[in-house]
Parts: sequence; structure tokens; C-alpha cells
Amino acid sequence: MVLIVTFLAINGLVIYGIGAAWSFMNTGADKTSMLHLELPMEDVYKPNVEWINLENPGRPMEEQALGEITNDYMNAWHVRNIAYKKNDRYGIEDFYTDSARVRLYDNIDLNKKNNHWYKRTTLNHNSSLDFYTADGTMVVFKDYNVEEYQEIYEGETLLSKEKDTTSYQVMMLLEDGFWRIRHLKEIPTPLDTTKRAQRKIRGKLKKVENIKGINYYPKDSPWDTFGEKFNDTIIHQDFKIIKNMGLNTIRVFIQYDDFGKNRVDYKKLQVLKTLLDSAEENELDVLITLFDFYGDYDISNWTLTHRHAETIINAVKDHPALLGWDIKNEPDLDFESRGRLRVLGWLEQMIDNIKKWDKNHPVTIGWSTPEAGTELADKVDFVSYHYYRDIEDFKSTYDTLNAKVPNKPKVLQEYGMSSYKGVWNLYTGADEEGQKVYYQEMQRLLKNNNIPYMFWTLYDFKNIPSSVAGNLPWKTKKQHFFGCLDSLGNKKPAYFELVIE
Repeated sequence: MVLIVTFLAINGLVIYGIGAAWSFMNTGADKTSMLHLELPMEDVYKPNVEWINLENPGRPMEEQALGEITNDYMNAWHVRNIAYKKNDRYGIEDFYTDSARVRLYDNIDLNKKNNHWYKRTTLNHNSSLDFYTADGTMVVFKDYNVEEYQEIYEGETLLSKEKDTTSYQVMMLLEDGFWRIRHLKEIPTPLDTTKRAQRKIRGKLKKVENIKGINYYPKDSPWDTFGEKFNDTIIHQDFKIIKNMGLNTIRVFIQYDDFGKNRVDYKKLQVLKTLLDSAEENELDVLITLFDFYGDYDISNWTLTHRHAETIINAVKDHPALLGWDIKNEPDLDFESRGRLRVLGWLEQMIDNIKKWDKNHPVTIGWSTPEAGTELADKVDFVSYHYYRDIEDFKSTYDTLNAKVPNKPKVLQEYGMSSYKGVWNLYTGADEEGQKVYYQEMQRLLKNNNIPYMFWTLYDFKNIPSSVAGNLPWKTKKQHFFGCLDSLGNKKPAYFELVIE
């Protein structure tokens, strides 16, 4: 009796397994559920992939087959990257044939012996079909100008960073329903003769040189402009106030998580377009700051941030109100915790990408100090810096930056004074009259030296998210009172110093 039950149970499991596999193959389920992938590829690795040629002398390339080949080819790259990072063979057999695995295994063994490991990613692939067999089981193609980036470590020490462009001859075989790499061989990279459109940003840079603007959040949703409280009527009213002050530019902030990470929320894009429409109606230019509160610069996630930025940029780059792109707010504050070179590497690649995606708008970075403004100054189109220190030192600090970066516009992108004077800063804070005096002096300096500026901010805020300044009252309290209007919309004395007649 026991033998019969055991026999039936084993056969039941076999039949269930076959049925599950058959169901998988016929429903087009994500291969993540059967192969050695912990997450859907879209959430871990999304390089730009373009097939520049699909002509085949025999069997035409079907759309479904092309999708499967592309997906498995990208899976193979991702698994290889993970294998070199962890020095682990796990998953390689899913995407490489027996003979192709040998070299990968040898490299992993050598890395282990030398205590080396690699962080790697690819950014762009440009594939051209050579041959697709009549029975649909083998494909040969070239992958041109593959942009690769890697960091080489010995133990926990970063030895070097490399960025390279390589071309490959690729052969893939269809085995057990999956495409596996049989050959991946480097080939000479052909001379790039592509004629690329020139960037046309001179007109926008002229506007940058004349910025008289403000960092903007709605008074009831600070640090959450595009959230559930978004109200186009309120936005329009605020922009009308800003216009009537004689200002010409606003700066707004997009958070990576809020806009859907690598899967950008298209409802958020519609809200962004609504804001831009309102700015245009009020004759205001908009500088968009991307990646606010984002702090993961690991190259394993570069392609995800690239797809995020690319989607947003392509959605609004033709809007008349758009002035330019600010890649990130105060990234130099991450130098110590994330590593200066890692942060700069991410920023530099993002600059290159944005210049490629949008030929008509300048790019900048919002550094937290004038001293940091020299970083990547040769890459950005204009330098942006923040200043919250003593007025007495501003002019000399600006002159130093101007001497180091003489040939590009420089924008004082953030500055301001809180009007909070209470128990937490009784002897050091400024009241509303002190805020007024601050702006009297600061605006005189900016005007006399023709310095473009964007002050912080329009409103006092009743509530400040703890993610912005923490929970310590001596740090958070002053953040509530930087506005030139109070939290009810009444004009504070500083307002009249900021109005341009």
C-alpha cells in the first residue's frame, strides 16, 4: 500500500512539473520564474538596445523571435555582470552554452585567486543581424559600439575605473526554449561616421544669464509638488504671484521614487506638463531638477536611472517653458558617504546622456557650495551653486569661483534667510525684519555684479517632511520660515525687497 501511494505521489509531481513548464511556455510568463533571475530584468538592468539592421537573406526575423533573442541576450550580459561581481557561477548555464561557459568559469576562478572582483554594466547596444537560420534555432549578429563601464576591486579597495566601447560578433543557439550565447567575440569597432545634430542652446544660455527666479513648492505640499495635493488652480495662482513680482524663472524638483523609478508613472508626466503649461501662460521659464533625494550611484543601477531620465526628458523636451536640466540637487553632500569618484562618475555619464537626448536645453548640477562648483565645470553648460553663509563673504567667494570657471554662466541657484527667531535659535536667528535686511544687502550685491539668482522660497511651510531636515527641532524649525510670503499667503517684509519694479 505504501509503495502504491509513493508511486502515485511521484507521478503526480512529475505531471504537475510538466504541466507547470507547459503552462509557462504557453503563457509567455517572465523567465524570472524559471531561470536564475531574482527580479524582472526591467527592474535590474535596462541598457539602451537598438537593432540597426534586421535584413536576412533567408527566413525573415519575426517580431516575437526578435524580442526573445533580445531579452535573452540582455539576460546573458546581466548574469555575466553579476557573476564577475560575486565571483559565482550561479545562473551562467541558463544563458551560455557548454563551450561558452568555460571562459567565464576560468575568469571567475582567476579573480578568486587574485582576490579581484568587478562591478560592470553596459549602457548601449547597437545590433545588426547577419544570419537567422531557416529552422529558427541559430542567430548570428554583430553588436557594435557597446558602451561598457566597470570598477575593478581588490578586496574592498577600488583599484581603477574603466569606460570602453567594444564591438562583438555574437552567435546564439535556441536550446530548451531559451536563447543561449555560443560565441561572444570581440571584433574591431568600425569608424563612426554618423552625422549628429549640433546642440542649439545659445538662446537658452542667454536666458540663464538673466535668471531672476525662485525655488518653488506649493505651500501645502512642500517637497511633494507632483503628489496627490497637486492642484492646477493653485499652481496657476502661485505662478501669477511670481510673475507679478517681476521674476522670470522657477526651479522645480522631481524625485526618482515619486515618478516611478525606472518605470516612470505617465500620470506624473501629465502633471508635469500641466505645471509647464501654467508656467508658459505666466511667461515663466522652468529649470527642472531631476533625482532629488536620490543617493544610489552604484553602476549596477545606472541603466535604471538612465531610462528614468530618458523617459522624462523625451516627454517634455519640446515644451516652450522648459529652460534646462539640473541633474541633481547638492550631490556633493554624498561625496563622503558614497565616494566622490563614484558620484562624479554617475553625474558625468548622466550629463553625456542628457546632451544626447535633448539637443536644445543646457545642463547643470546644483552644487551645495560655490567651492564645489568647479566639479565637472568643463562638462556642464552653466555652473549652479548654493550659498547660505555670511553675506560678507559672498563676493570674495563668488570672485574665486568666477576666476576658476571664467567662461561659463554661473547661477546662484539657492540662497535665503529664515525668519524664525525663537527658543531654538534665540541668539543666532533672524526675525522678519532681519530677513528683510538680508535680502536688501543680497539683492544689491547680485544686481551690482549681474549675478543670476533663484532665492529660497515663495512660502513659509506649516509642515516639513522629516526626510528633509530630520526631527530635531533646532534643525527643522527654521526650515518653516524661508518664504517671502507666510503660510497664509500674506506678504512678509522681505517680499518687497524681492519684487523687481
